Amino acid sequence: MNSKKFIFLFFLTSLCLQAQNYSQYINPFIGTGGHGHTFPGAIVPFGMVQLSPDTRIDGSWDGCSGYHYSDSVIYGFSHTHLNGTGVSDYGDIMLMPTMGNPSLNSKDYSSKFSHKNEKATAGFYSVKLDKNNIDVRLTTTKRVGYHEYTFNNAGNANIILDLNHRDKLLEGEVKIIDSKTIEVFRRSEAWATNQYIYARIEFSKPMKISKKEVNGKQEDRLFTGTRLALAFSADIKKGEKLSVKVAISPTGYEGTEKNMLAEGKSNDFETVRKQAETDWNRELSKIEVKSDDKDKLSVFYTALYHVFTQPNINMDVDGKYRGRDNKLYTTTGFDYYSVFSLWDTFRAAHPLMTLIDRKRTADFINTFIKQYEQGGKLPVWELASNETECMIGYHSVSVIADAMAKGIHGFDYEKAFEASKNSAMQDIFGLNAYKHNNYISIDDEHESVSKTVEYAYDDWCIAQMAKILGKKEDYQYFMKRSQNWKNLYNPGNGFMQPRKNGNWYEPFDPAEVNNNYTEGNSWHYSYSVQHDIPGLIAAHGGKEKFEQFIDAIFAAPDTTTGREQADITGLMGQYAQGNEPSHHIAYLYNYVGKPEKTDAKIRYILDNFYKNSPDGLIGNEDCGQMSAWYVLSSMGIYSVTPGLPEWQTTTPYFDEVKIHLEDGSTKVITKNTGRSELQKLGFENIKPAKDFRYTPLTPAPVIASGRIFDFSAKVQITPLNPADKVYYMTMNSDDANVRKTFTAYKGPFTISKTTQVLAYSERNGEKSSVTAANFNRRPNYWDITIHSKVNPQYTANGKLALIDGINGDINWRKGEWHGYQGQDFEAVIDLKSPQQITQLSSTYLQDSRAWILMPKKVEYYASMNGKDFILLKSIDNTIDAKDEKVQIRDFGTEILPTEARYIKVKAYYFGKLPEWHQGAGGEAYIFVDEISVK
Repeated sequence: MNSKKFIFLFFLTSLCLQAQNYSQYINPFIGTGGHGHTFPGAIVPFGMVQLSPDTRIDGSWDGCSGYHYSDSVIYGFSHTHLNGTGVSDYGDIMLMPTMGNPSLNSKDYSSKFSHKNEKATAGFYSVKLDKNNIDVRLTTTKRVGYHEYTFNNAGNANIILDLNHRDKLLEGEVKIIDSKTIEVFRRSEAWATNQYIYARIEFSKPMKISKKEVNGKQEDRLFTGTRLALAFSADIKKGEKLSVKVAISPTGYEGTEKNMLAEGKSNDFETVRKQAETDWNRELSKIEVKSDDKDKLSVFYTALYHVFTQPNINMDVDGKYRGRDNKLYTTTGFDYYSVFSLWDTFRAAHPLMTLIDRKRTADFINTFIKQYEQGGKLPVWELASNETECMIGYHSVSVIADAMAKGIHGFDYEKAFEASKNSAMQDIFGLNAYKHNNYISIDDEHESVSKTVEYAYDDWCIAQMAKILGKKEDYQYFMKRSQNWKNLYNPGNGFMQPRKNGNWYEPFDPAEVNNNYTEGNSWHYSYSVQHDIPGLIAAHGGKEKFEQFIDAIFAAPDTTTGREQADITGLMGQYAQGNEPSHHIAYLYNYVGKPEKTDAKIRYILDNFYKNSPDGLIGNEDCGQMSAWYVLSSMGIYSVTPGLPEWQTTTPYFDEVKIHLEDGSTKVITKNTGRSELQKLGFENIKPAKDFRYTPLTPAPVIASGRIFDFSAKVQITPLNPADKVYYMTMNSDDANVRKTFTAYKGPFTISKTTQVLAYSERNGEKSSVTAANFNRRPNYWDITIHSKVNPQYTANGKLALIDGINGDINWRKGEWHGYQGQDFEAVIDLKSPQQITQLSSTYLQDSRAWILMPKKVEYYASMNGKDFILLKSIDNTIDAKDEKVQIRDFGTEILPTEARYIKVKAYYFGKLPEWHQGAGGEAYIFVDEISVK
């Protein structure tokens, strides 16, 4: 067949597929209830505009998308929204139609609505606003939102433009071009701290400004400020329609005008709506599934719809975009995107795209590379040209490695590898300790377990790139780093357990949610060695024991302990389908020869955790990841290890699946398709790169003893592999000028001074990293009685931590501070004998965003008998609660010489969080550490 015939047949096939109305199955309300955090408004695939109603303006967690199905009030319709995240950014350029005397107060211009008068389909949304009997219809192109308002009563019609809506307005501007056209600029701050958006708004009839709220410049045609809202009004007849077109741009007014000219020419709402539906059918037609169950079809195609909702195109029609350095650039040969929730989407959403959209995958990676060049680092969680650093890892490298392993081209492999190495060699977020010690401890960084195991996977990804590029030394270096998970694997219990001061952290409960893990607990992260499943199986003692360990997570009690974590939902034992770290675990049965167990678990999840209803998602949609899991699993495949050109398999959920690939071929999956065929589906012709040898990692030993001791302490050193040899060295104040060397460890030894112990293991001539542990002889023999109830998450290993001479640092999540919520802090120190007191101090921490605020004041009292106290000093706080800088203040004071045996410290907590705080109404914390008496 010649190429012209092939192209013609492919074109005809594409037309036939598009002619099928897959969009009829889309239910945009799936996930708008429960904790799905989706929005129901109008969007085209990967569009810059997400035109949707806003029913929440309070920044609440379940209102992150701007809409929740349980609500009954609409505040307006804004043009940008996030799909299923846990942050409440966006909600830009909000418009709201009203009637009568205009008001710029959101309580006044908002309107009740009913779900019976609400409709949403692919690329379309409509609702009746009950207050003024206004029918609203919305549709969109990539860059232009279309509003159609039908006023069912005659009178004064208003369109409210409120730039104060949702995110904090840093800078706003409205320019009046003529009676039917305005230009708008909004720079705002939320999780992403410097968001730019420009808009060109065109009304279908002349409008006049009837009310304004402006705290900056006011001219006839220009208004600026950090509080900015206007009402535009016109007389309207009963039943009259008023149309509004809004073109947005990240670059400037010129961009909005070009976008409007290119995509806003049509004045016919139905034409635009039908084109949006066509756009959706073109994307949805990439996968055909057959089922007589319409609910299953709705769940599947809505899942695919949610996958295609983001990342969002983030450039003008001429290719101009705002870079991570806030400068303007123009793309060459690719589309530039934004909204990369990579901690979530590297697991399933991006692997799905490598199968059905290789071109767009290359565009994503080209965007990554530009962000590296312009921002200094690959994206972690990028939003509106801002790096939020919202989650952990450097998972851009997973997307890049997966694309390279699957033979996707269209981007610079060498530059992508350079950028990936750059991310891995940073000294931030515990990476410095990770590189030097081969793991992260609690002493180094919070969420140390999650970061260690996820960095290890990312390093494996970089090693796979190096192998493809023939870079032997890089491959060997990153393959060794990829084994760092072994330093947190406790062979005594089979869990990934945090280490503190050289030892295993105790007390340890694998179900406890705490600051050693990211949105999870040890159950969730003890299977997170996707890149070295054989190594994890060997560590457990073989397939049979590892199978028992997989069984255990599903059989465990389905309650967590420790901190309440809203993200942990959809529990089957401790397996949590509602959050990403669990998503691959059911597929691990395949590695121990028990695919029937994989089938049973996957089928249960598909049947029970995905529904055709507003609460049809068991957890946050997370920018398509939750839905991508469903799409892949229902087809019978899943990528346990992105970076390998293969799938793990399960029995397909549908009778028949057809996947139409970009090369014109079609892959057909039925329940009879062999597992070996499914494993290589779409990547059958990929040839593996040449392997290089690399050095196995020798895990570092643990050093056990009490962190603080009175007179002496026994120290024991244990290798993680019993066959390893151990060498150690001690350092104390007597060794300042002594040259010391490591000696062979023969058994426990005793120390009587403040001492640092250093130790390493050795196996076959390969040394581990050096474990360091510090043991401090107490600076005093005081006792302390605490009359407040410490939060069990923030105990700092006991009450003596407050008087041990060791100060907590700025990273409070490392667990060195005492935390008290909703109460004053009060403690009495017993000095054991009367002392002459001249100085008193106690140290407190503030992290306003985390609800930790300075005490209102701190008081010091003295007593000889522990009953009768006199006030020595009262110190007021001077740090503003609105100051979001994480900071420490020592409430110290000098006093006249006073004899006392007992010192009482009382710190008065801030109270309930005020209205301006995101957690308004919640109880503030006091964080206190070192109390000093001299």
